[in-house]
Amino acid sequence: MTDARVERYAELLLDTCLGVQRGWQVMVWSTPWARPLLEEVMKQLGERGAYPLLRLTFSGGLVYHRAWLRHAPLEAISEPASVDVHALGHCDAVLAIAAPENTRDGVDITAERTSAVQGAYRRATSRLHENEVPWVMCWYPTPAVAQDAGMTLPAFEDFLYGSCLIDWDAEHKRISRYAKLFDEAEEVRIVGEGTDLRLSVAGRRTDVDAGFGNMPGGEFFVCPVETSAEGTIAFTEFPAVWSGREMRGVRLRFSEGWVVDASAETEEDFLLQTLDTDEGARRIGELGIGCNPGIDRYMRNVYFDEKMDGTVHVALGTGFDYVGGTNESAIHWDIVKDLRSGGSIELDGKVVQENGVWAV
Repeated sequence: MTDARVERYAELLLDTCLGVQRGWQVMVWSTPWARPLLEEVMKQLGERGAYPLLRLTFSGGLVYHRAWLRHAPLEAISEPASVDVHALGHCDAVLAIAAPENTRDGVDITAERTSAVQGAYRRATSRLHENEVPWVMCWYPTPAVAQDAGMTLPAFEDFLYGSCLIDWDAEHKRISRYAKLFDEAEEVRIVGEGTDLRLSVAGRRTDVDAGFGNMPGGEFFVCPVETSAEGTIAFTEFPAVWSGREMRGVRLRFSEGWVVDASAETEEDFLLQTLDTDEGARRIGELGIGCNPGIDRYMRNVYFDEKMDGTVHVALGTGFDYVGGTNESAIHWDIVKDLRSGGSIELDGKVVQENGVWAV
């Protein structure tokens, strides 16, 4: 039987997230395992008089297949395909539906190859990064994602739809109140286990993701002054996941905005390789604050975990210039820190959140 929530999910993605209009050309990316949602999306795009540009892959990203990425010469990977560049430059919206068969597919691909393909399409995808075109990244429940989360598939379906099919207008108002505090501050201090990190946000503005970018949404974020990070942060509660690899016990020390010391209990060599991707990979491109009340547990999936109420996340690499960020890199890697047990956020010396609970 068709899950009635799939119809509501498609409506949310096309109307609330993208605002699809008649005549739009909408790039839709996914895998065959999201067929029920893809069929509903195609139907609703048709009802709106819009055109789907469907891209299916068995594994890979928006502009590449992993089988190709494994075997293509590095010089080919480092150059974008002109057809892809044209499509990204002329489509009216992008809908990416992640539905993996195996969430560990790609762990054998080197950081060099992954960074090369991301760098090749950085300019072509700048319309998305700068919010010049509506886009949304979402998930469809597959057994692989449910297994990572330690859930049965029906339980994960309930979790997914429970964190997405909510009143996003009300959430936007609530989260915006907290974001305003950061707009009015000059310095953020994050304190927790093994962590004491200071960042300047003077002159930078926040942006709220509450149903308009990632789905599930439920965060606000800011691009700190690129040379301001001072201190340490220890990501000891959850593994840091990048390119299908889990790095446990990641610890970073910053000086003048630069990662000057890094270690991990596992996959440390891969961590260091990723930090050496380019000059910008050792700087913070984003500080995000998770606020989604429907996400209260670690999922081994950063698209959910970074929205977890009571957490913060630091993104190494490229920032968002539409909110004042200037850091450039081929990577943007979100790593989540849990503050719900003994952590706090201070703004200009005043505690505004303690143990994951807002004090304002």
